[in-house]
Amino acid sequence: MGKVLIIDVSKCNGCYCCQIACKDEHVGNDWSPYAKPQPDTGHFWLKLEEIERGSIPKVIVTYIPRLCMHCDNAPCIQACTIGAINKRADGIVLINPEKCNGCKECIGACPYNAIYFNEDLKIAQKCTLCAHILDGMDPLVKVPRCIEVCPHDAIVLGEEDDPRIKEIIYKAETLNPEWQKKPFAIPYEENGYKPRVYYLNLPRPFIAGEVYDPEVDECLEGAKVTLTDMKSGKTYITETDEFGDFWLKNLEWGHTYMIKIEKDGYMPWILEDIKTDKDINLGEITLLKRRK
Repeated sequence: MGKVLIIDVSKCNGCYCCQIACKDEHVGNDWSPYAKPQPDTGHFWLKLEEIERGSIPKVIVTYIPRLCMHCDNAPCIQACTIGAINKRADGIVLINPEKCNGCKECIGACPYNAIYFNEDLKIAQKCTLCAHILDGMDPLVKVPRCIEVCPHDAIVLGEEDDPRIKEIIYKAETLNPEWQKKPFAIPYEENGYKPRVYYLNLPRPFIAGEVYDPEVDECLEGAKVTLTDMKSGKTYITETDEFGDFWLKNLEWGHTYMIKIEKDGYMPWILEDIKTDKDINLGEITLLKRRK
């Protein structure tokens, strides 16, 4: 079986502790035979991606920690013609710094852009999942540094055959190799690389807006907002708050929706063919009073 990493994106607040701790552990430190020192700049063996979603004033910033996925079907292993990259029995993929000849073939083969080239040492390098710590080489720490420093327990290391971990994995997803393109997630069974890093609560699209009465120039609280998925028929219902705002979150990427907004004494407002290829801010929506 082996080790797996589970990252809950909803718990990450962008403190960058994980990224800094990775630097602290590997810059200037030689952990051979696991890894040679990481350069001061240019390498992010764990990189925290900031993704700005929506448009002003309906904006959400999502943080996604990215690192080597330690794939079971790792293309970097296949690309290395000299056998410098191997997968351990516990699932961790390592680049042997003594064997690497600097050909860079593995860098181009990695679909997650997780491998870097050390210009000074002329070798490829990446996240080792702090294997030297797991093997007891650093007596002061017991878990990978990114996990040790996370104040919100957003990153968890576990054994794949642990029933508790299995239950979490069942709810998790893997990161889309083309992660810049939405959707961010891809089901494990569809991911041919079989990564050992799982994610919870990866970004799903939202539709938001603000409802107001133009006659009195006031926000409308308590308006009913109904969103219907035209493909599945699933409905999402919410109400506007005291500022007239509403948010409909955790929708499906690429689906087409219809939205209806209703309030007693007002004519309903309907918009069709809203496609969630991106997060959508509908802006100011006017409800007109019914005429007697």
